[in-house]
Amino acid sequence: VGLHNHGFWRPKPLLDTARFTLSFNSPHRKNHQGSQALWKHEAVQKYLETLSKEYQQVSQLLSADSLGDFEQRTLRRRCADLSPIAAAFQEIKEAEREVQELEAMCTELDSRDEKQLLELALEEKEGLDKKMNMLCRKLFQLLVPKEKYDRSPVILEVTAGRTTGGDICQQFTKEMFEMYQSYADYKRWTFDIVNYTPAEIGGLHHAAAHISGENVYRHLKYEGGTHRVQRIPETGLSSRMQRIHTGTMSVIVLPQPEEVDVKVDPKDLRIDTFRAKGAGGQHVNKTDSAVRIVHLPTGLAVECQQERSQQMNKEIALRTLRAKLYQQIIEKQLSQEQSARKLQLGTRAQSERIRTYNFTQDRVTDHRISYDARNIKEILSGKEALDKLINRLLEFAEIEAVTQYLENLQALEGGG
Repeated sequence: VGLHNHGFWRPKPLLDTARFTLSFNSPHRKNHQGSQALWKHEAVQKYLETLSKEYQQVSQLLSADSLGDFEQRTLRRRCADLSPIAAAFQEIKEAEREVQELEAMCTELDSRDEKQLLELALEEKEGLDKKMNMLCRKLFQLLVPKEKYDRSPVILEVTAGRTTGGDICQQFTKEMFEMYQSYADYKRWTFDIVNYTPAEIGGLHHAAAHISGENVYRHLKYEGGTHRVQRIPETGLSSRMQRIHTGTMSVIVLPQPEEVDVKVDPKDLRIDTFRAKGAGGQHVNKTDSAVRIVHLPTGLAVECQQERSQQMNKEIALRTLRAKLYQQIIEKQLSQEQSARKLQLGTRAQSERIRTYNFTQDRVTDHRISYDARNIKEILSGKEALDKLINRLLEFAEIEAVTQYLENLQALEGGG
């Protein structure tokens, strides 16, 4: 913290020096702690004290009359960055003092006559603990940089896996697609089906949807990967034998910025038309309105059969193709960044089984954060239970980002 010799402000960096994603190989995963536990970490306290002191310095410097326009603008921007962090830091400190005072009072209230007062004090302490957790979560959200595409709409694709169980994967894929459709409704997002390829026995081979609304990619970015199901099929030989079958389906979530600047040469495209199959028994076109586009240099293929117009389907398919090509560029850049920093980050590749849905035990397990949720039906309904799970993932990612940054910072300081 401080000024350059000629008055140029040189701020200490916030958490904006690296891109973060959910780490599958993190050493912290098995012993994962919540926001409040991380708050008590010595390195976190030291880092926040530094930012708080810097905020005070910046505020004092802003009141000086000798600063030029450039210095004023630089300091104002820095002050705007630090102000909410400093405020949250002080708010948590105040809540912590209240907790300590209550704890001291509780140790004195141990006689029978004071039992009622002790109960009231413990109840108040429980409320303060919840407040502390909420404030710590808010603070770490302020510290962790927002991903460039967090506010973007997405293309979400589901694809059934293959197994020796017949239609178990297709049925599960249909349930998952409907779960995300319900979740979009729960979050008041717009869910437009782009492609829908039903299976013969009521399930789903593949489907894609364009989802838009507030912070869509932020909430869905950790859903990409392989989802595993374990259940006894409701029909067929396996159901009579009460045999548990295991199947998989994959989810791909592609951010779709409003303007995707990816040039596609028409010579690199093969465009095929075919008849739409219809979503869940809905209308089936008698004309070849559905469109499939193959990008020959990469082999990427997209389909769209949402609209009755071939031209509109072509436009949607091209937009989806550009999003996929853009995603390849993003992943290449991220891979280079990870390689340069030697970070052990998750890739959200389809080979990584991120979640298991065990119907016989009525349990959903997210393997990345060792989190179990009961009542599969509530999760698959795509409402509060799924939102709770997704928010757990987001909180975990925030804590991982802060922990990782502080470790990198300590390593740099230790190594000189």
